[in-house]
Amino acid sequence: MRVSVIQMNQGSDKEANLAQARRLIEAAVEADRPALVSLPETWTNLGGGRESRMAAAEVLPPEGSGETGGPAYELLRDLARTHGIHVHGGSLVEKGDEKLFNTTLVFGPEGREIARYRKIHLFDITGPDGTGYRESALYGAGDRLVTFTAGGITFGCTICYDMRFAEEYIALRRAGAEAILVPSNFTLQTGKDHWEVLLRARAIESQCWILAAASWGQYEERGAQRSVYGHSLVADPWGHVVAKVSDGIGWATARIDPTVTARVRRDMPVLAHRDARPLAL
Repeated sequence: MRVSVIQMNQGSDKEANLAQARRLIEAAVEADRPALVSLPETWTNLGGGRESRMAAAEVLPPEGSGETGGPAYELLRDLARTHGIHVHGGSLVEKGDEKLFNTTLVFGPEGREIARYRKIHLFDITGPDGTGYRESALYGAGDRLVTFTAGGITFGCTICYDMRFAEEYIALRRAGAEAILVPSNFTLQTGKDHWEVLLRARAIESQCWILAAASWGQYEERGAQRSVYGHSLVADPWGHVVAKVSDGIGWATARIDPTVTARVRRDMPVLAHRDARPLAL
C-alpha cells in the first residue's frame, strides 16, 4: 500500500491553508498514486492567536451521519471521493460545546468519514528558549483510542505530543494497529533533537509503521515569530526511515509492506514477552 505524508507551511489564513493542502495532495496523487495521504496537525490554522483559532474552528457533523460539514471537512471528503483514496486529515480545530478539540478526521474512497480522533495528550510545556505553550487553555483532551482499516491494514491515530507517551503506541498495537499516524507541529528547538529519535523509537517499540506528516517553517503567534521543524517521514517497524521530506513544503511517499511487519514481529516477539512478564514492585 502506497502512502504519502504531506508537509505544509500553513499560517492563520484558513482559506489559503485549504488551497495549499488541496494543491499538495493533488500533486502527490498525480506523481506517486498513493492509496492514502496524510496532512499535518492543525493544517487549517497555525498561529494568529485565540481569535484565529476560534475563527478556523468547525462544528463537525455527528459521526456516521453523512451530514454536510464545514469547508475543511468537505475539502477532505471531496479529495477522498474525487481521487478514490483514503484521506487522513492530519488534525483540524473542532469547535466543542465548551472548548476546542484538536481532532483527526479520516475519509474513505467513497467520501465517507471512517474515523475521528481527539488528541489525548495536550502540549503544556515551556520550551528550551522559555517560550510557553498551553494547549489546554483552549483545547479539551480526547479520551479514547481510535483505529481504522484501509487497504487491509489497520492504522492507529495519534497527534504530535502523543508521541512522547509510549504506552499509547503499545495500546494501539494491542488494538491491532500495524501502522500509526502522527500528524505534528513539532517546534524547531525540540524537533532538531527529538523528532526522528522519538518516531523511530515508537516504531521499534510498537513494531508498527510510523507515518508522520509535519508542518514546516515560520508562523506568527501574537506578534512573535515561531518555527516548526518539518522533516515529515515514514519509518518501518524496524525503525528505519524509508521516506523523508527535506526543508520546505512537499511530500514523501513510501510503500507499507505487511510482510515486513510480519517478519519483524515474528523474529522479535516483544509484545508476547511484555504480556508474559508483567512487572511489579
